[in-house]
Amino acid sequence: MHNTPRLTVWKRLCLIALAMSMAVVAVPNGQAPAVTKPPVADKRPVTDSYHGIQVVDDYRWLENWDDPAVKQWSTAENSRTRDYLDALPSRPAIKGRLEQLIGASVGYSSLRYRAGVLFAMKFDPAKQQPFLVAMPSPDASGSARVVVDPNAGSDKGSVSIQFYVPSRDGKLVAAALTENGSEDSAAHIFETDTGNELPDRVPRVNFATAGGSIAWNGDGSGFYYTRYPQGNERPPEDANFYQQVYFHKLGTDSAADTYVIGKDFPRIAEIQLSTSDDGRYLLASVANGDGGEFAHYVMDPDRRWTQITRFSDAVVSATFGPDQSLYLLSRKNAPRGAVLRLPLSSPRLDRSTVVVPQLSGTGEDERNRASIAGVVPTATRLYVIDIVGGPSRVRVFDQQGKPLPDLPSPGGAASIDNLLRMNGDDVLFHASSYLEPSGWYAVDGGAAKRTGLSATSPVTFADAEVAREFATSKDGTRVPVNIIRRKGTKLDGSNPVLLEAYGGYGISLTPNFIGAFGRVWLDQGGIYAIANLRGGGEYGEEWHKAGNLTRKQNVFDDFVACARYLIDRKYTTPARLAIIGGSNGGLLMGAAFTQRPDLFHAVVSFVGIYDMLRVELDPNGTFNTTEFGTVKDGDQFRALRAYSPYHHVNDGTAYPAILFLTGDNDHRVNPMQSRKMTARLQAANPGGRPVFLRTSSSAGHGIGTALNEAIEQNADVFAFLFDQLEIRYAPPR
Repeated sequence: MHNTPRLTVWKRLCLIALAMSMAVVAVPNGQAPAVTKPPVADKRPVTDSYHGIQVVDDYRWLENWDDPAVKQWSTAENSRTRDYLDALPSRPAIKGRLEQLIGASVGYSSLRYRAGVLFAMKFDPAKQQPFLVAMPSPDASGSARVVVDPNAGSDKGSVSIQFYVPSRDGKLVAAALTENGSEDSAAHIFETDTGNELPDRVPRVNFATAGGSIAWNGDGSGFYYTRYPQGNERPPEDANFYQQVYFHKLGTDSAADTYVIGKDFPRIAEIQLSTSDDGRYLLASVANGDGGEFAHYVMDPDRRWTQITRFSDAVVSATFGPDQSLYLLSRKNAPRGAVLRLPLSSPRLDRSTVVVPQLSGTGEDERNRASIAGVVPTATRLYVIDIVGGPSRVRVFDQQGKPLPDLPSPGGAASIDNLLRMNGDDVLFHASSYLEPSGWYAVDGGAAKRTGLSATSPVTFADAEVAREFATSKDGTRVPVNIIRRKGTKLDGSNPVLLEAYGGYGISLTPNFIGAFGRVWLDQGGIYAIANLRGGGEYGEEWHKAGNLTRKQNVFDDFVACARYLIDRKYTTPARLAIIGGSNGGLLMGAAFTQRPDLFHAVVSFVGIYDMLRVELDPNGTFNTTEFGTVKDGDQFRALRAYSPYHHVNDGTAYPAILFLTGDNDHRVNPMQSRKMTARLQAANPGGRPVFLRTSSSAGHGIGTALNEAIEQNADVFAFLFDQLEIRYAPPR
């Protein structure tokens, strides 16, 4: 669940799907299908003792995927779910509508610029997976050449690109390729001009625990990369820990690669690599698991390493500038961020200077509470990305920190969330909003010019509007909730509302085009609400820290407050309110419906965590202890147990209808979490609303999921929601 966007499949479609205005011949919902009884999951109690407290687990046996009985039970659950979903008369029309909505869409992401060559990942609905293209400029997308196409090796979209890195001269590209969404990636090398693959192959440069990274050396003869233990380097239980940095020389066997740094890093280190513009310096940014602590190391041209920050220094990012400096984003005594400059000639933190200080945080204007999320240095300028409670902006400074005019925001854009340095002070930036397709823009004569690398869509949301409102949480905290509705919506409590949130890891939910997902929902009279909860980074590190470790309950209180707000303002009623979330947002779903089952009628939860006492025993779960806490600590155990959804399912309680979705190849959140939660809920109230489990054999945590599978999942989600909320599906006009 680390390394954001932790994109779940449904969120991926929100970002890339583009709507069309074509009507479909839809079949009304008609009579809801009979829901068969779920397969029996035997109770086999196991008792654990934590700090003198006895905790019974009836479904521990469902954790063991090697047990044939577990696979048999999971298959039976899948069959039951498919019998229900496939019998819903509206599902074929919903699927057809989704296919139409993205059928004419093209989008570009993950841009990189090297030596006059612009690289981008291209999404084209004619193919199952995005592919890598190269072009001379952002307005030359029509002549872009394909460099790496993972679809060529699989007609079902099983192969995907996790990330890619061009060499400094742009002639070669290293791409991390994986299968079936597992995130277990090997590095492959391709020639930019021809797309030919070199024989080099470096295994396991990426995995779902610590992620992965690659950085080319100055002359393109090889690259530094993150490597997990191989062979007998560590015992088997450490195969997904102790990430280190190695160097691979092109044309050699990866078994002969040389160690660079990392043996003294923590077991849960997560390393990201980058090189300076001239290729002389290498930066290793080391995260201490997923809780937001970072240390930074620089290797100079003589291959000497200097540690410039420690976890306690609260420096959360470092970026090379073209002026032989490092630019640091510090939260030390500045929870909303300050930008520091550090000369590479003397890389000591005590010699850094503040270039852009933290904003005041005072007054009624929400913009004063903005948090710096990143900095991009160019030849003579500093571009500073601010998050303002969810929406974002870019301020511009000279290298001495003198303010210059802000980066112009295109009309209607609510978020500028990515900048790419080109030549000199030229930049490309990515702007988006809920109701307009996102685009890459260049600054031309003081105005923002939309480039050819923008998403295309024949659909408009001219009938819709966004209201940014605020709920009041249990402790008085004001929590933003963004409400997307059709113009003229009556506040009479009759509207079906879908509420989404995340609230973790300092990740901010910024406005993004709601695309096909939003269009399908709004077309059926729905309202789509997105809440910016504590635990995220919308107002800086204080906002994050207020919702992690022993303070995690604040996140759930915020979410409940947003739900109550929507009900009190007569947007909806509990009988018409559904909630959706994935990964850490899946934990949020579990906590919300176990704590307040009366507030929600239907729940969709992707790849979520529900047993908070066992999650840290999985490899990636160990990385999450710096965000969630550990049962080894008494106070943290008590906090975890107090909200752990699995441990707060009560027999006889009327819970909402629930659809759990997971993937066999999810190495971030063990699918056993969904299995155990499903079994516990089905046993708790066998006569209540249905609880379904959908497990995909061709997906993992969501990243790398083939387009066809993503559409199937979303068709299932809508069919489930429309049936449970008694929405009679009608073709759009």
